Amino acid sequence: MRRILVVDDDPQIGRAIRAWLKRYGFRVSIADGGSNGLAALDHSTFDLMIVDIFMPNMRGFESIRVFHERAPTVPMIAISGYAFSGIEPPGADFLQMALRLGATRCLRKPFRPTTLLAVIDQCLSEAEPHRRYFTTAASVADSLAEPGGASKPINVPRSAGRSGPDR
Repeated sequence: MRRILVVDDDPQIGRAIRAWLKRYGFRVSIADGGSNGLAALDHSTFDLMIVDIFMPNMRGFESIRVFHERAPTVPMIAISGYAFSGIEPPGADFLQMALRLGATRCLRKPFRPTTLLAVIDQCLSEAEPHRRYFTTAASVADSLAEPGGASKPINVPRSAGRSGPDR
């Protein structure tokens, strides 16, 4: 079951997203701001984060940057009604800033639940190859860290790390 962290200062938004995503088999945790979102990230692992851009205290942009630093392989969807409310250039600047700070995608509130589900699917599909790599690398590192682990053989297929036919 995929775990999603929703970080939004509006409790109605968080509950609505959780209700919708639970119908599709996701486990959803809600944090009411950046600080609580970071605490949730410290205590659990997540497959995806949805972060509001404009929140009191720790701003969403700061949250996006810090979340990305702490969990660089976890896709992040930045959401906001305010940030993208106009067609004028500042809206585009907010979008670009969120992407530069680590957001994978951005959505303007209000959005359709089906749109959110499609974006989540895209983000998780794109992240999966990276997740497999990091999981494998962590397993190898853990086995080497065990007492006597450095002398244990690691079976690597002959084709690993090479492309093309065998030489």
